[in-house]
Amino acid sequence: MSKNKIQSVERKIQPKRVGFTKFLFDWLIPLIVAVILFLLVRNFLVFKVKVPTPSMVPTVEVGDQFFATKVYNPESIKRGDIVVFKSEEFVELLMKRVIGLPGDKVDIKNGGKVYINDTEYVEDYVKNPSDKEGSFIVPQGKYLMLGDNRAKSDDARYWKNPYIDGSNIQGKVRIRVYPFNRIGYIN
Repeated sequence: MSKNKIQSVERKIQPKRVGFTKFLFDWLIPLIVAVILFLLVRNFLVFKVKVPTPSMVPTVEVGDQFFATKVYNPESIKRGDIVVFKSEEFVELLMKRVIGLPGDKVDIKNGGKVYINDTEYVEDYVKNPSDKEGSFIVPQGKYLMLGDNRAKSDDARYWKNPYIDGSNIQGKVRIRVYPFNRIGYIN
């Protein structure tokens, strides 16, 4: 079969789209599918967080932006995770590090050292300790959160109710996406 006959047969098999039909199939449907996929990912898998305060310095700087993965099972949260959560005392989302898990006894003493179940918990990420002391017994289903910048962190040590319910934990902070020179996984 000659090349011209093959092209003629291909044109007959694939009808030309014109006007609104062409616009619909070439632009509108792919755009709608992309928006739906974006909304599904944002609402059920990943969301973006911007940091407004210095409570997590030096791990997290003011203005840093992160992607956090949604938390559906609070039992998957580990000590040391940085999480985003709703506090019943505040109207915005907060970001802190998980220190106390359900059932833990947490003592902060001796110049800001943290003891969990009577064992000192080493925190290399804390660069600005605080003298604020406290003793906490974390109820079942609750978590105790502290900022890494203890000297400037308004965290569980100062809240009326220091415990965050597992259902209020929205996500685990995973990756820094801004500023571009500091992009990377967070721990």
